[in-house]
Amino acid sequence: MFLFSTHDAEELLLPSAAEPAIMEAAEDPKGTIRTDSVLIADDDPISRSIVESHFRKWGLNITSVSDGLSAWNELQKPDAPSLIVLDWMMPGFTGIDLCRKIRARRTKRYPYILLLTSRDAKQDLVQALDAGADDYLTKPFHASELQSRLKVGSRILQLQNDLLKKEGQLRHEAMHDRLTGLWNRGAILDFMNREIMRAARTRNSMGLLLLDIDHFKSINDTYGHQAGDEALQQVAERLAKTVRNYDWVGRYGGEEFVVVLCNSNADVVANCAERLRESIALAPLRVCGMDLPVTVSVGASISTSTDNLLQTADAALYRAKALGRNRVEIGW
Repeated sequence: MFLFSTHDAEELLLPSAAEPAIMEAAEDPKGTIRTDSVLIADDDPISRSIVESHFRKWGLNITSVSDGLSAWNELQKPDAPSLIVLDWMMPGFTGIDLCRKIRARRTKRYPYILLLTSRDAKQDLVQALDAGADDYLTKPFHASELQSRLKVGSRILQLQNDLLKKEGQLRHEAMHDRLTGLWNRGAILDFMNREIMRAARTRNSMGLLLLDIDHFKSINDTYGHQAGDEALQQVAERLAKTVRNYDWVGRYGGEEFVVVLCNSNADVVANCAERLRESIALAPLRVCGMDLPVTVSVGASISTSTDNLLQTADAALYRAKALGRNRVEIGW
């Protein structure tokens, strides 16, 4: 805690030349760190009020508490600020305690911590940085210096946002088919193996569907590859809309698709397979400005173990094509 004299308060309130908004609010899609929100923890009401006043002028969204325990509770919330300004001496937890506890969590979101305190000895600075503080500013301070240091924290948090966004994009690209947006071959087979193990463990059955667009080569040969790509995209969209929300659908390769049906007996598998076939056959696709009738053949298999599930579905698909296409065959 730090008690201000009148002179100290005046010094603290010295404004920068033009106090503009300190930062713009970052885009806030799910999982993005807000760079315009700040947590203030200070048990001195005068100090806290002065800091809050500056933050409001700079366009920050403020969460303000008067002790370390309240600050720690605020930081447990999913929407907790990632820009944190802490006093050193507080009841509950000190600023140093909070630094250590925050860093011990090792969460994916890295919070930026500024320790704002009257302690100005060199060993205090070293102790604070060793505990996990990113920056250290002594009271009384000049408003422009506090603003500049917050801008540094905001830039670091925005860089983190950019890295997290890029990481998410790379993860999505690694698991999704670029043309259709469905799960790619590697991802859908991983889901299949996971469900097979789950079915074996719980002694429930699960199903696998292997679908192939009938006469797809003739679409490419007759109308061109752009038409073929559009046909693949629209078939994928219909399949994704037709499966149950807890099933998995992916592109197996070329014009083939895989659907993993969780916790499904033979009747459920047969009904799902027929529903997916009908979702393609009942209405033509709108491809390159023309209506194009398209059908799929479906091979289905049901299993409670790892034995030849994919091979069984593949054999059933081959049989469906041999028997005239646009039909469902179930392998056992």
